[in-house]
Amino acid sequence: MKRLMISIIFLGIFSTMTYSILAADGVQAHVSPQYADGKFHNPVKMKEHGFFGTLKLMWTVATAKKPDTVPSGAIPVQVLTRAQLLAAPDNTLFRLGHSTLLLKVHNEFFLTDPVFSERASPVQWAGPARFHKSPISIEDLPPIKAVILSHDHYDHLDHDAIVKLAGKTERFITPLGVGDRLIKWGIGAAKIEQLDWWEATEVRGVKLIATPAQHFSGRGLGDRNATLWASWVIQYQGLNVFFSGDTGYFDGFKTIGDRYGPFDVTMLETGAYDPLWPDVHMQPEETLQAFIDLKGKWLMPVHNGTFDLGLHAWREPFDRIAALAEARGVPLTTPQMGQALALKQPEVFQQWWKQVD
Repeated sequence: MKRLMISIIFLGIFSTMTYSILAADGVQAHVSPQYADGKFHNPVKMKEHGFFGTLKLMWTVATAKKPDTVPSGAIPVQVLTRAQLLAAPDNTLFRLGHSTLLLKVHNEFFLTDPVFSERASPVQWAGPARFHKSPISIEDLPPIKAVILSHDHYDHLDHDAIVKLAGKTERFITPLGVGDRLIKWGIGAAKIEQLDWWEATEVRGVKLIATPAQHFSGRGLGDRNATLWASWVIQYQGLNVFFSGDTGYFDGFKTIGDRYGPFDVTMLETGAYDPLWPDVHMQPEETLQAFIDLKGKWLMPVHNGTFDLGLHAWREPFDRIAALAEARGVPLTTPQMGQALALKQPEVFQQWWKQVD
């Protein structure tokens, strides 16, 4: 009963309280092939639930949760220090949780979708809580060359984290409109660069290319699709990696693979999926097909292991993608939170989630 009440409260906050917050936190219109009628669009029209369908969906999410959507045991975390990060070899990745990845490239640090708060929520007293602490605090992080954002949902764009990172981050690279939010939050406009799909920028020789994704955006009822969403290609002197952000499966993966593949490591979302929302998150079978489309060499599943954002068991995304990868002979890398991954020489790690209840 307590869990049900918290879920209902969270959904109520999300659908009402955030509207008033966002009314004062609007974003500017942008010229883009993806922008029309005051909002951004996917190339292919997505399924619309409608008002009553949305209410039914919210009720299902609030009432159909099973106990195994949250681990009862402790998630293994390898604690990191600033000294360790500074001493780490170049072209190393550290998974900090969910879709928050710290990459050391060209001896600089790049951070994707930083979420360090206890809850992926507009408030910190309700909503999805972390399964584990971050391997390192924002205060202990070394200077960040660039924060790379995929979209503005709460489990990818953490207001408190952005504000804390502002003083130690040189640049924020975002899809169109997301940078406007950051400016409203006090981040200097000179630090922010906003890109449309297929646009690119360089940060100390590291090339960042915003590529398409099939998703949506918004932090409340009044701002759906007011900002763009994107995946990212990250390149530097022979290193070529892909970060999906959030996305459903679509034919854009093949286009990205044809233009920019093959990729040394593809960080692809595998989690928070459900047949109720097939357009915006991939089933594990679709994640594997996206990897093939992208011409990936190693698959690293992300968007799992940190928050309860779906109806499936928390371990299911790992189990399913591991079984699929083994059946297809796909090299799979699944580092623990905080464990170092050599991007040019990935390895098969122990399936750590099997040791957690």
